[in-house]
Amino acid sequence: MLILASQSPARRRLLKRLGFKFKAVSPNVDEDKFQAKIKTPKTLVRVLADEKARAVAERFPEAVVIGSDQMMVCRSRVFGKPHTIRGACEQLAFCSGKTIELLTAVSVRRGDVAESFVQTTKMKLRKLTKEEIEAYVKLDLPLECAGSFMFEKHGASLFESVITDDPTGIEGLPILRLNSILRSRFRL
Repeated sequence: MLILASQSPARRRLLKRLGFKFKAVSPNVDEDKFQAKIKTPKTLVRVLADEKARAVAERFPEAVVIGSDQMMVCRSRVFGKPHTIRGACEQLAFCSGKTIELLTAVSVRRGDVAESFVQTTKMKLRKLTKEEIEAYVKLDLPLECAGSFMFEKHGASLFESVITDDPTGIEGLPILRLNSILRSRFRL
């Protein structure tokens, strides 16, 4: 059995592209507990992905469980989900004209066997006006997206350039490397 430790529609859609049958289960992990202790963004995003996979694997010990987390870093400042329109507009205004790093972590686990990785995507936002930011946020409502954009929708229009090994990581689940791990390490 394959389980995605996430209720994210984007992650479910991406995992379906690999052709595996799976079910999605909420990991119910208190992310704030870890954010207070871990200050390095790359470490934090990996730990959160690991904890999500571990939490679901404890409930389904025979399953292969995929946990994932994502955050954005701009000028040493870490951004997660904005949750509000105002928060999304503030995040985009701060990052306007700057290069961001989008960190997407994946953890795959079955019992005590685990493998994880963090994909870093560098993205340069174009200089955005307040009106462009407000119009975009109202259009896509990226309130549950790290960095306040949905690249798979209209969010691509916010950027000048993107450097990545796997563009699906921008949407929340880098399926190229994940596919390799599932097929080689976990024999799916």
